[in-house]
Amino acid sequence: MRQIALVQLGIGQVGGALAKMVRAQRQQIEQKLGLRLTYTAIADIDGLAWAENGLDEEQLDEIVQVKARGIADLPFGQPIGDLTGSWKPVRSGFAGFDDGILVDVTAADGMETFLEAALRRGWAAVLANKNPLVVPLPSYQRLMATAGRRLRYEATVGAGLPVIATLRTLLDTGDEVQRIEGCFSGTLGYLCHCLQEEMSFSAGVREAKALGYTEPDPREDLGGMDVARKALILARMLGHELELADVEVEALFPVKMAALSVEEFMATLGRLDGEYEHRIAAARARGRVLRYVAEVEGSCCKVGWREVGKEDLMAALRGPDNIVRFTTKRYKDNPLVIAGPGAGPEVTAAGLLGDILALAQQRD
Repeated sequence: MRQIALVQLGIGQVGGALAKMVRAQRQQIEQKLGLRLTYTAIADIDGLAWAENGLDEEQLDEIVQVKARGIADLPFGQPIGDLTGSWKPVRSGFAGFDDGILVDVTAADGMETFLEAALRRGWAAVLANKNPLVVPLPSYQRLMATAGRRLRYEATVGAGLPVIATLRTLLDTGDEVQRIEGCFSGTLGYLCHCLQEEMSFSAGVREAKALGYTEPDPREDLGGMDVARKALILARMLGHELELADVEVEALFPVKMAALSVEEFMATLGRLDGEYEHRIAAARARGRVLRYVAEVEGSCCKVGWREVGKEDLMAALRGPDNIVRFTTKRYKDNPLVIAGPGAGPEVTAAGLLGDILALAQQRD
């Protein structure tokens, strides 16, 4: 039985779902794969729970339930400390364990330095956090050189959909990827569906926010940068030396609305209804629908509105579903398509757990 230590950063919706999934599947994982996954540390934004030999079931229960007030306030919690320094849960290595895996389920900036330090100490790492993969090229290249095969990040694009794994397989088997295109935002996919059903733009955004599909500030979704980060991750996998600033991004609102408070932004959304009503009507007159699409082709990487024909698979998307289409030398006339739920705590946690298990079974 291989003993695997887990250190998890982040215990929000996705982090909590992952912790529950690991525990629910523990017996099956042990029986089928011969792996025992043990949480040795879990941290939130300012608190840490750490036990060198593993957190027990009662402690894990409390950690998952305590999200509102924070881990630091638990009887066995403590301040998180300086991640960029000698952080005990990682510095101590994984004595008594065969391997250690660091899981970043945050959306924090600046994590690449800490990840590099953990990788140098022999840890593997799994990311849902996109930010370490879209840092300036020198930092990205240094992280990748340090990581080798010990870094996986399926959940950064398409949640639990096998987008990264499929692209890696295409590249590893010598295929030539000519074009990647897709809809990578469950939030914007839902909004597109609302517009297609003749709901106003402002009403669609408000409904998406009420359902929890958007961030507390919907501009984080509507600005297109989340999709741009996903597109850049794929472009860099193809070997394109692009920066985030090189991605052409079409926002869903004018620049002047970026300076408003969230309340002011929501109150003035109605000013955009006429523009979107016109765009939807113009597309419909041409027998087409609007979708927010990411495209990677050659050294060009862009995200924005595109009209697609009603026969296109993108037109059939509903709710938070994602779709990605790979056009390659092998899949040229009939591109390879992956589609399904691209958002949600459970499917994202499944993507993370899949990466954890893949790394745990590696021997290098």
